[in-house]
Amino acid sequence: MRYAAIDIGSNAVRLLIADIIENHGSYSFKKNTLIRVPLRLGDDAFIQQHISDKKAGDLVKSMSAFRNLMDVYKVTDYLAYATSAMREAKNGDDVVKLIKQEANIDLEIIHGSKEAKVIYASHAEQTIDKSKSYLYIDVGGGSTELSLFSAGELMASKSFNIGTIRILDNQDSEETWNEMKDFIREHTRGYKQLLGIGTGGNINKIHRLAEEGDDAPMAFGKLKSLYTYLNSFSLKDRINVLGLNQDRADVIIPACEIYMTVMKNAGIKQIYVPRVGMVDGIIQLLIEKNLS
Repeated sequence: MRYAAIDIGSNAVRLLIADIIENHGSYSFKKNTLIRVPLRLGDDAFIQQHISDKKAGDLVKSMSAFRNLMDVYKVTDYLAYATSAMREAKNGDDVVKLIKQEANIDLEIIHGSKEAKVIYASHAEQTIDKSKSYLYIDVGGGSTELSLFSAGELMASKSFNIGTIRILDNQDSEETWNEMKDFIREHTRGYKQLLGIGTGGNINKIHRLAEEGDDAPMAFGKLKSLYTYLNSFSLKDRINVLGLNQDRADVIIPACEIYMTVMKNAGIKQIYVPRVGMVDGIIQLLIEKNLS
């Protein structure tokens, strides 16, 4: 069996094709193909509240390519979710209809609460001690999802309109930052030695730059020093000298700022980076839907 996950984010759109593995009645998956296209829908959605014809056209072309790849790979089931940018675009529903019509892909625009659940479905905490308390931090282009877990139970979860593209476009508000800080302080009070779990493309890249082992957590101090180091380079030099992709070199700075703010306000000294994200959660949902 082969499943596919499509994630239409504010910075990039992704397709993950995964092979499903059965082992004594339990199911897991192995990543077969992952494709990422940096469309930056957020630049339209957060400033104009509208996806332009140009971006909509590029999105439809990308979805048609994804559909062709799913057909070639003989994918048996898929789910396609759109998040913050499409949520805010007033013509989001029209774009969904266009994608159905042109690419034959059923796309659902999901709310922040569902986005947090999908990210949690990736089961990133399974590689870590479940008896401890964790704050899931997922930073995207348009929103940040926070979910607090203690002894395997979800204690609180909320989505905030703070994201990397939103910050670059000056569309984040002080009010929302304060709302997020208040949520963190209110819900993390009383948890000693709270640990972080970071998901999203930026924290994955930051963790690689930190040169920690794959399963080793990253200390707050290391994140802070990496932020200072990255910020000392111009955007051009982050691309040419550090070798960052053009669509990563600018968003990595606000991403560091979001992770540091959350960790500082929650008193988190270490963050685990399991290198999973939305598409991993979608594949797990497909396994649960079809095989459990």
